[in-house]
Amino acid sequence: MKAMVLPRIVSLDEVDAPLELVDLPVPEPGAGEVLLKVSACGVCHTELDEIEGRTAPPRLPVVLGHEVVGRVAELGDGVTGLAVGDRVGVGWIFDSTGEDDENLSPEFRATGRDADGGYAEYMRVPARYACPIPEIFSDAHAAPLLCAGAVGYRALRLANLEDGDLLGLTGFGGSAHLVAQLARHLYPAARIYVFARDPNAREFARGLGAAWTGDTADQAPERLHAIIDTTPAWKPVVEALANLRPGGRLVINAIRKEDRDQGCLLELSYHDHLWMEKEIKSVANVTHRDIEEFLAIAAEIPIEPTVETYALEDANRALVELKRGKIRGAKVLVMN
Repeated sequence: MKAMVLPRIVSLDEVDAPLELVDLPVPEPGAGEVLLKVSACGVCHTELDEIEGRTAPPRLPVVLGHEVVGRVAELGDGVTGLAVGDRVGVGWIFDSTGEDDENLSPEFRATGRDADGGYAEYMRVPARYACPIPEIFSDAHAAPLLCAGAVGYRALRLANLEDGDLLGLTGFGGSAHLVAQLARHLYPAARIYVFARDPNAREFARGLGAAWTGDTADQAPERLHAIIDTTPAWKPVVEALANLRPGGRLVINAIRKEDRDQGCLLELSYHDHLWMEKEIKSVANVTHRDIEEFLAIAAEIPIEPTVETYALEDANRALVELKRGKIRGAKVLVMN
């Protein structure tokens, strides 16, 4: 099978082709696992963190990709509830305990980091972490729902929002454009304020119903109840804290942050940014329940992901564009 593998940790500031196209044997599903014939796989910012070593895979080479849509091609021993031909998706969670807090468990294993992922024509996965995909979504449109959407759903839950509250979104890419649609459905009286450096991203946000848009360094016209940060940088964290009202909560939706502007944290003022019982909450991974619940809600709305598709062989181009901020919605690899 064709696969795009990461052979070594590199900097995308120095290398434009971190992945190599190789031929690998089709994996065999073990007991309790299914083999998927992959049809689409989303490209996520976490892949940049893997490539550059901020959340390095424990072994190399590895097949990246954790927004995987495919059809069951083979069942391992003992698998029930799925059949050959079923269309399913796999998110960031490859395997864990099955408990409500499985995202926090030391047994958590990530798809495309701790086990080979979906930048390939086939992959295997424990059957209990293969989620049926609602028919309303095409393969390419379903892919970003499995991480950008599901982790965004978890972030929105952690924001403790109530209908009528003011919600901020910092960064407006693959995750935030889905969270905006989700928030408008779950909290129809809430107003959404979007902070993004790119004028095109701000225009995109207004088209999805944002009440106000501005640069990440701008002051919103009102103090906000909650802000979800989806950026890889630190400066938006500092700016977001200044935009919260007393008792507000900042939810940081990122597996890792880049180091290049970490010095911005020295600009934190206890009085201006943290005092008055402001809170900071991180989002750690995702659970199987998050993905299942979100897919059902996404189909009910229905959410309309904006996607740009690439061939598997063009994964490096998609990753470099993501690194350089060339984003409108989500990037998705599609198999021939």
